[in-house]
Formats: sequence, C-alpha cells, structure tokens
Amino acid sequence: MPWMTLASAVVGALIATGSAALLDRSRWRREQDDRLTGVRRILYGDYLTCLSQARNAFRALARNHDLTPAERDRSARDSFAACYGVRYQMSITAAPEVFTASEDTFRRLRDVRDRAASGALAGDEAYTGGRAEYEAALTRLRDAMRYDLGVERAEEV
Repeated sequence: MPWMTLASAVVGALIATGSAALLDRSRWRREQDDRLTGVRRILYGDYLTCLSQARNAFRALARNHDLTPAERDRSARDSFAACYGVRYQMSITAAPEVFTASEDTFRRLRDVRDRAASGALAGDEAYTGGRAEYEAALTRLRDAMRYDLGVERAEEV
C-alpha cells in the first residue's frame, strides 16, 4: 500500500509539472507572437511613411518646371535613398506575403522616381500611369499588412 501512495504522488507531481511547463510554453509563445506583431506594426508604419515621403517628393518634382535634368535626377535619388534601409528591414522581418507586396510597391515607386527624374511632369501620361500602378501596389501592400497584423479591412463605402 505505501508504494501505491508514493506512486500516485509521483504521478501527480509529474502531471502538475508537465501542465505547468505546457502553460509556461504557451504563455511564452503568445508573448513572442505579441512582440513580433508589435515589431512588425512599427516596421510597417515606418515603411509606409518612408514610401509616402518619397512619393510626395516625386509629386513636387513632377510639378516643378524649373529644375535642370541633373538637379531633378539628384533630387529624385536623394528622396528615395531612405527607402532602401527600411526595405532591407522588411526583407528579414515582414511576413512573406507582406514582403512580396512590399517589393512590388517599392519597384513601382522606383519607376515613379525614374519618370520624375527624367523630366516627366504631373500631367504627362507616363507619370500618371506610373503613379496609378504605384497606388494599386500600395493598396495591395496595405491589405497584406492589415491581414498580417490581424486587422480586418474596413469596408469601402
């Protein structure tokens, strides 16, 4: 009989220890997921901000008729330079679907940069076409980001 009591105590201790370990592991995993989501939320915001600032600079270039070709090119490249660093952060931190969408958006904005740098003006078909492609890619990127962060997309009215 004493062995039975001892065996039940050992089994009970093993069950308690195992369940505590499982709970701790579950809590740790949840905290890791929360941290990653927080990091991604900040990174995604930084990336969108960087793209927006570059896009606004290109808009100003496309409206400016007074710059020399060399000034336009330098201004366009300088305005886009900050996006590269955030792009590399996206490549190692973003969810795969978000990274794919971010690369497409980056390339479309780079095309807008090249058009603005080459002298395309705001009303030119080449510039407006490039801007439309960028806006469509940006919409897909924001949707992918929202999905990755677990934010439901607001219904368009």
